[in-house]
Amino acid sequence: MSHVARLASQLVAIRSENPPGNTRDCAEFVRDRLDELGLRTRMAGETSERVNTVANGTNADLLLCGHLDVVPALGETWSFDPFAGEIREGYVLGRGSTDMKGGCAALLAGLEEAVAHGHDLSRIGVAFVCDEETGGDGVRHLLDRGLIAPCDCLIAEPTPESAPCIGQKGLLRALFKFVGEPGHASLYPVRGVSSVMDAVALIEYVRELHERVFDPGPDLARVISDSERVLETALDLPGAGPILRRISFNPGRIDGGEKANIVAEHCDLELDLRLPWGCDPVVLARKLAARAPRATMRCLSSSSPSWTPPGARIVGRISEAIQAVRGAPATPIVQWAASDARALRLAGFPTVEYGPGELARIHAVDERVPVPALEEATAVYLRLIEAYA
Repeated sequence: MSHVARLASQLVAIRSENPPGNTRDCAEFVRDRLDELGLRTRMAGETSERVNTVANGTNADLLLCGHLDVVPALGETWSFDPFAGEIREGYVLGRGSTDMKGGCAALLAGLEEAVAHGHDLSRIGVAFVCDEETGGDGVRHLLDRGLIAPCDCLIAEPTPESAPCIGQKGLLRALFKFVGEPGHASLYPVRGVSSVMDAVALIEYVRELHERVFDPGPDLARVISDSERVLETALDLPGAGPILRRISFNPGRIDGGEKANIVAEHCDLELDLRLPWGCDPVVLARKLAARAPRATMRCLSSSSPSWTPPGARIVGRISEAIQAVRGAPATPIVQWAASDARALRLAGFPTVEYGPGELARIHAVDERVPVPALEEATAVYLRLIEAYA
């Protein structure tokens, strides 16, 4: 059994579901490993349970970052204990093994190998954060307190094996509260205004928006074309690539109506939209509000699409490390989901993501990470550290 597989197994076995987001035990485990390497660590967080572990955060040329929280292991169809950290048939099994305790374990193993090779880590920063899955409070806490300062950054989020991620779509998450005019159901739609139907009409409008293809501009066109091909293969979803050029949407929660024979007076709708390059979240929010005149709209989260230019130093160095380990050129991509990279780029960190895992099993039942992927990521991280140390 490889060392990095043991580290991943140990991390999976330390429960850190978010919510509630208690990462103290995980953060202490990471702190102890870093202390053994001679790094001066600090633990910091909003509460004693939601804790980040950081080292060399303000004097680094490279920041290595990962999140210690995992989504809950819901469902009763797991074929193994999601928190046992079992290693079986070449995989580390369990919740968070791919997203992203496997990546965190590979970071630790890469740092250990760097020290064993005699490298000085004084210019290598490390940040293991407590919350990425429910809004990114971990990274925000470190930024707000000045515990990390802008430098090149690698996040060990799972990616395709030869494809570092240099950008993410934007986000608009909003809550709409519709108010209709109640009446007897037998007279609708002649009399009464249904808040439920108003919500349905907004969903239909968003479906129409999804059909529009946005132009990313000449600087990103090639990267997005490469991304479409890579992601369709990695996710085994032929035809999914164009989602990078479209608004993707999910009416994740809807709650409305009072009784079947009463025209609905109240309806709440929570929408999650992921925005392609060329789509302005402020403009989109205005359009949505205009389409829902009988609703109040509250924006829960909003951000523009972000990316790190392909010519940035961190993109070149991670690509060189991947090619050296895998023996084939790396293909930088952008992706559909959000991560802490968004907040870090906004704060001035040129950021890429690269890490081990099975993308199709992120947040899914029977999550697992291949041991060879953990070992390969460790080797890539070692080469990247050597480029900065």
